[in-house]
Amino acid sequence: MREIVKKLRKYEIHIRKAINSQMQGDFHSIFKGSGLEFDDIRPYQYGDDIRSIDWRSTAKYDQTFVKKYKETKEQTVYFLLDISASHEIGSPGKQKIDIGKEICGVLALVGLKESSQVGLITYSDVKEKFVKAGKGEKHASEILHALFKHKSISHKTDLNKGIMYTLNAVKRRSVIIFISDFIDEGYEKNLKALAKRHDLIAIQISDKRETQIPKLGIIPVWDNENKKKMWVNTSSASFRKSLNSTYSENKTHLINFCRKHQINHLAIDTEGNYVPQLIKMFRVRNKSLKRA
Repeated sequence: MREIVKKLRKYEIHIRKAINSQMQGDFHSIFKGSGLEFDDIRPYQYGDDIRSIDWRSTAKYDQTFVKKYKETKEQTVYFLLDISASHEIGSPGKQKIDIGKEICGVLALVGLKESSQVGLITYSDVKEKFVKAGKGEKHASEILHALFKHKSISHKTDLNKGIMYTLNAVKRRSVIIFISDFIDEGYEKNLKALAKRHDLIAIQISDKRETQIPKLGIIPVWDNENKKKMWVNTSSASFRKSLNSTYSENKTHLINFCRKHQINHLAIDTEGNYVPQLIKMFRVRNKSLKRA
């Protein structure tokens, strides 16, 4: 655990320095939000949007007033992490589950360092762990402990249930960082609802072993989720074509879905260095939010 925390702290400093060096102004946060909150009222001026009129104050003071808003500075960030058994693939220490936990951990440390409220939801086909959003070093320890010490209750996947749980548990508009391989079906409707209510980022993790299987003939393959052995012909052209097309279609479908519903999407491979990818994604995202 000590070595993991040391590694995450190193990555956290790297990410914050890289992002903050590109920012201007007094308020620096990689989790820059697009939300606004009510600040005050002021007299109506020609050209103001009539939708911003505060009718209660207008009636009370016999003068037209409009509402003033300010950008929400303190962000609430929730991580929704898929820890089902389908993530137990990859080289030792670099399985999809390892990379997912590391990304979640390092971004949580970044958020807490910037005084964001940070929370965590881990899910399989049931709620595994829920840590309410909070601040401080003690809370950082609680987040990391929930990530790296928790033993999964279930091995199966149900993204739909995980999204539904998040919709019910997180009421205030927040930045939601959803980390999964997104290998499931029927979750799109609720993912769209999550994107409407919150500022959603989807991080999709994959491993080359899912598609680049060597030609070894008929071999036994272990199904982690269902805990059973299956026999497959790895040399079969139809099997290899089906495997590649399934994963390719799944990735393309998610990318198109995210683009359509204004969800930030980032694809990460277990063998790559995810830190530069995270930095690039947040730089592009924050520039877009600033323009908006």
